[in-house]
Amino acid sequence: MAKIVDIRNLNEVLANTQLPALPTSAMRLLELSQDANNGPAEYAMPIEADAGLMGQVLRFVNSSYFGFSREISSIQQALTLVGVRTIKNFALWSAVFSLVPNPKFGPFDLKNLWQDSLRRAVFARSLGRELRLPNSEDLFAAALLQDMAIPLLLKALPEEYEGLIERRCKTRIRLSTLERELFGWDHAEAAAALCRNWRLPEEFAVLIERHPALDELLDGPTPRIDAACVALASLLPSCRDEQWDEESEFIHGVERVTPSRTVDLPTIMSSVDKTFEEFAPVLKVQVPSKSLSDWFSQSSASV
Repeated sequence: MAKIVDIRNLNEVLANTQLPALPTSAMRLLELSQDANNGPAEYAMPIEADAGLMGQVLRFVNSSYFGFSREISSIQQALTLVGVRTIKNFALWSAVFSLVPNPKFGPFDLKNLWQDSLRRAVFARSLGRELRLPNSEDLFAAALLQDMAIPLLLKALPEEYEGLIERRCKTRIRLSTLERELFGWDHAEAAAALCRNWRLPEEFAVLIERHPALDELLDGPTPRIDAACVALASLLPSCRDEQWDEESEFIHGVERVTPSRTVDLPTIMSSVDKTFEEFAPVLKVQVPSKSLSDWFSQSSASV
């Protein structure tokens, strides 16, 4: 007899999902990150021991995004030139990328999810850099992973999610809102729980777990501007959308995180589009037919 799972208990749902373990190389990188004295030489060893990961890292650093004048052929050199934090984060989300299943669920397409996630990640980092936040690389990783729980939840709760997806398509209400109505939790909380289950950096979980709640992040005496950048990224249109439902919320949110300065959103959008095109081959995702610049040029709003 199949076990009856309490869908309102997130921990029970995830426990019943039989989560895959992180690769050994990723676990070793996490161990190394616990000691600030470790540098390129130490981080290079687990990467070089994993041929697949090594190839991905070298493709990453030799992409046109970094624009090095000569090919980088050594992992230690890559770590020195690009930075341990950037390479470590790339390796960690590459590991997660390889674990997420494709549930073959109705209109859901895993390639589309990663396409959206990459664009949002590039935007979160770009905005973080514009605001001179010190953890812009963490914003990239968090935005890339913010929806990683969705495929696992589709597989774990197919009947419930079939109804949620149908309601989302008909009403255009955000998926997170519908999840909280039905479960009492949402995929953002689930993604944060996965981060902690896999012992990814706690900062990833903190940046991810409230991304559907932009106002909560910005209200109060100590606004979380970094997490708000991830939340704003989640409001960007999906690569499959025919309309931008959260456009006004996005524009207002950008105004709130940048109250004392003018942000040139068209330039940021154009930069994100260009960076996406440079990163896309590394993650083997397609460039969307409609760019962020295309979306924004249709808007009469300005920041």
